[in-house]
Amino acid sequence: MLTRRKLALLTGAATTTALLLAALPGSALAQSKTVIDFWHGLPQPLGGQLEQVVKDFNDSQQAVQVNPSYKGAYPETMQAAIAAFRAGNAPHVVQMFEVGTATMMAAGPAIKPVYQLMQETGASFDADAYIPAVKGYYSSKDGKMMALPFNSSSTIMFYNKDAFQKAGLDPNKPPATWPEMIEAAKKLKASGSTCPMTTSWPVWAQFEQLGAIHNTPFASQSNGFGGLNAELKIDAPLFVKHVQTLIDMQKEGLFKYGGRDNKPDALFPSGECAMIHGSSGLRSRTSKEANFAWGAAPLPYWPEFAKDGPKNSIIGGAAFWVMTSPKRTPAEYKAVSEFFSYLARPEVDAKWHMDTGYVPVTMKGFELAKAQGYYEKNPGADVPATQLTRTPTTENSMGLRLGNLPEIRNIIQEELEKAFQGQQDARQALDSAVKRGNAVLRNFERANKG
Repeated sequence: MLTRRKLALLTGAATTTALLLAALPGSALAQSKTVIDFWHGLPQPLGGQLEQVVKDFNDSQQAVQVNPSYKGAYPETMQAAIAAFRAGNAPHVVQMFEVGTATMMAAGPAIKPVYQLMQETGASFDADAYIPAVKGYYSSKDGKMMALPFNSSSTIMFYNKDAFQKAGLDPNKPPATWPEMIEAAKKLKASGSTCPMTTSWPVWAQFEQLGAIHNTPFASQSNGFGGLNAELKIDAPLFVKHVQTLIDMQKEGLFKYGGRDNKPDALFPSGECAMIHGSSGLRSRTSKEANFAWGAAPLPYWPEFAKDGPKNSIIGGAAFWVMTSPKRTPAEYKAVSEFFSYLARPEVDAKWHMDTGYVPVTMKGFELAKAQGYYEKNPGADVPATQLTRTPTTENSMGLRLGNLPEIRNIIQEELEKAFQGQQDARQALDSAVKRGNAVLRNFERANKG
């Protein structure tokens, strides 16, 4: 007969045995964590820093194991994720660059929106904790967050303080407007600079950001947030004047076109160009490579097109998207929500920001970095976050939601290059870019209309 005493002894023995088994490597209990597959597109060294964040999460708790996997650059990662979904074995989480947002939004059942994930799992999550310009980029038209922002950047200006000093310019007073930029470039050239100014990411910096800070649409339908029937608006007077200014500056030796995307990055830390408009992420490279004094400043603006001052800039970078799969379980979605809740912590956000140079994506992360003295020790490191938060977002400064945006960027760059080669003026370049870009948008609309 099984007495209470014997039952107690057996129960105690079973508990002890379970604890011992759990401690053994390779045991069934040690392997009972919910496993999450996470695909990302960050190469080294940033990829290693991202995987360290994942390791920190894994070490912080016992229930979830996130397995990170580098799948190539962002475009390759996106294609791999799409192929995996079609095969029925998509990863739980995929990192997607910001220009792929419209494609992910149109993916329908392939994704589970973050707001829905957090509601269903009962996770603690405050979407309003995110910087408005960051939240807006990854939210639906009605303000519901679709993806989790993580590695975000913006476009700012870097300038060579030594070159400014040589040119008789105040090294602590960078140009704030485009007329001031032109005058500074003239003085830099007169002092011997062969490249007073260049730009990295020509379309992001000189079109997408230009529209945002001047509260001027890059495209209709709230830059695509309002629907798939958006049309490009980059033939407006602001863009025509701006592009013609760059063409004229190039002819006068005040501006150098250094190539597409981030190819021109090296021109600034090498000392060749005295000013560059580029990703805030260029700070890390400049800190390591530049052998001159340098500073960071907000992007300049055209006073006649921003009479009440410049608006907030928009973000670049990437966010984390939750993908669906036929065999995905509630426990797996719960595990993903716990991972996301960890990433949203201010201390995690601030550390990533300070370690990598990406901007903090939450206000509390920004405030924590400030409280820890990061901006005092690193002057100008707060410029991108300040520029992102200086005004409330408008429908023109919330971001872009355009299908096949990478292809549209290439079209604009092609037309710019023809203009810089003297084959067409600004008006002709932009008219052609609009016509070709709208054809891309209509193809995307047809392919994704419900």
